[in-house]
Amino acid sequence: MTSDAAAPRAASASPAAAEYRERLIPGPGMFLALLLVVPAVALIATPININAAIPSGIIVYLIAAVTLILLSPTIRVAGGELVAGHASIPVSQLGEIELLGAGRLRAAIGPGLDARSYLLVRGWVNRGIRIENIDPSDPAPVWIITTRHPQKLAETIRAAQAA
Repeated sequence: MTSDAAAPRAASASPAAAEYRERLIPGPGMFLALLLVVPAVALIATPININAAIPSGIIVYLIAAVTLILLSPTIRVAGGELVAGHASIPVSQLGEIELLGAGRLRAAIGPGLDARSYLLVRGWVNRGIRIENIDPSDPAPVWIITTRHPQKLAETIRAAQAA
């Protein structure tokens, strides 16, 4: 009886183990650098209305910060599919996965890049993965995705392929 009860749990644990989700929001440094908008807007608004100069700068900063967060793409592996930004592909159509550190990522997206490749690259993330696309009908030969957790994403894709 216990072996029968354990089997459904193992089956239901397998899809959960093959799930991954990451939002590529900018790091704290980007938001600190964005603070320079406040004095810039205040300087421009001061001749127009000195009392509204600083509040205008703060409002512009908040709008820019919220926009950066809302427009940050999501990487997701769920339901046998890899979703990166607005693109998706079944994990069964993915081949070899290569982990990319900062130097190898720069080389992968540099001058030797195949122009047909699918890229989801954010400048504030300096690691990623390169995934071979084995679907013959898909024009993109590889997917290059920046991620803060390349090892975990690669393991999740492999687990989803095995499921």
